[in-house]
Amino acid sequence: MVSEGLRSVIEVARYRGRFGQLQWALHRLSGLGVVLFLSLHVIDTATVYFAPSAYTFFVSLYKNPFFGLLEIGLAAAVIYHAMNGLRLVIMDFWPALWEKQPQARFLVWISFAVLWVPTAAVMFRNIVLHVIK
Repeated sequence: MVSEGLRSVIEVARYRGRFGQLQWALHRLSGLGVVLFLSLHVIDTATVYFAPSAYTFFVSLYKNPFFGLLEIGLAAAVIYHAMNGLRLVIMDFWPALWEKQPQARFLVWISFAVLWVPTAAVMFRNIVLHVIK
């Protein structure tokens, strides 16, 4: 039996170039990325009770600028997944809007850019300031 995560990766590999399929793949991959982050976050935070030295190690590791760049990617995944998920919910509640798919997909990308670009800029600025210190 193939796990749901592996099935998503296999389906992305079979991508055939249609825009709707690209959004489907990005929605799946961003969701998997967020779930992976949350799982790791719960595990490393739980070490504060069971292995305080491991928790201290994780906290010092996360101060590395590389992890700051990964956080910018996490912000992109969360924002994209939220905007595309909102589109799907709206389409499910108002089925007549399915005719407006191209406009809705475009709106997802515009709202993603409007939300993510300033977020990424602030996060990147903080990374640079941390490195300069």
